[in-house]
Amino acid sequence: MFILYDLLIISILFLFNATLVILVAGPIILLKPRRRKADWYARFTQFLEPRDAGLPQENVTIETFDGLKLHGWFVAHADGAKGTVVFLHGVGDCKIGGVSFARALFAKGFNVFLYDSRQHGESEGDFCTYGFFEKYDLAAVLTYLETRTDLAIGRIGVYGTSMGAAVAIQGAALDKRIRSVVSEGSFADLKTIFVDYQKRIIKLPWHFLRNVALVQSQRMANFKARLVAPINDIRRVRVPIMIVHGTQDSLIKPDYSQRLFEAANEPKTLHSVEGAEHSNVWDVGGATYERHIIRFFEQTLAAQPPNTP
Repeated sequence: MFILYDLLIISILFLFNATLVILVAGPIILLKPRRRKADWYARFTQFLEPRDAGLPQENVTIETFDGLKLHGWFVAHADGAKGTVVFLHGVGDCKIGGVSFARALFAKGFNVFLYDSRQHGESEGDFCTYGFFEKYDLAAVLTYLETRTDLAIGRIGVYGTSMGAAVAIQGAALDKRIRSVVSEGSFADLKTIFVDYQKRIIKLPWHFLRNVALVQSQRMANFKARLVAPINDIRRVRVPIMIVHGTQDSLIKPDYSQRLFEAANEPKTLHSVEGAEHSNVWDVGGATYERHIIRFFEQTLAAQPPNTP
């Protein structure tokens, strides 16, 4: 009897302490991912800016609807381009992660725009909301591109990886200026992926702990987590979309991309990169994957006849 009582008290205390930890640490982990900057990338690459890769580089600052300044690079052809592709990085990452991507796309005739998401890299912002506000930041980038009448912008595509893939889907559901999307390693909805992260970090699967952290996070950042759901937004995307996932991804389950693909409208493509984990899809896919992406944008951003919508 006393043993059972003691176990009950211990369980209650453990649950109470775990809830306190999640209440404090959960919102910080969710809303304030660690910022990668040039010093982190300098350990792995010399390409810290487009100019390091022999690319033309224009430093650009975009102002968001709520007054934040986002810092980006515009890699543009001065004598005409096949179209423009916006690169969206993953959580905790920054625009430097897209320099090699820009190099490959620029060599094939595309302009590329890269920027640090809010609360990432050199950009302003206190909180990351995984697409709730970021989709409007993407719209601000598109509006900036529209002002560049000195350059051939052409049709605009978006390539997003991880969180950036989720933002790309949410943005394409909102903004018809986006004419094609590559989504690499996206989650299906924020609530589910937060449970996955919770299980991995603190080994507790209970959904009520997720709810405690999410309620506090929503209050702090003034957003609604239930609305961060690419699985719902993708049903409103009416442009070509390629959904990509590494088969060995242990951070975001490949099954989420399968679900996204099933919910997406035609024309759509599901591309699995055999043996790739979450952050090395481009490396593992190699030249074959690079050609696949370039061909997709060449086909979907090609100039259309005058009366074609």
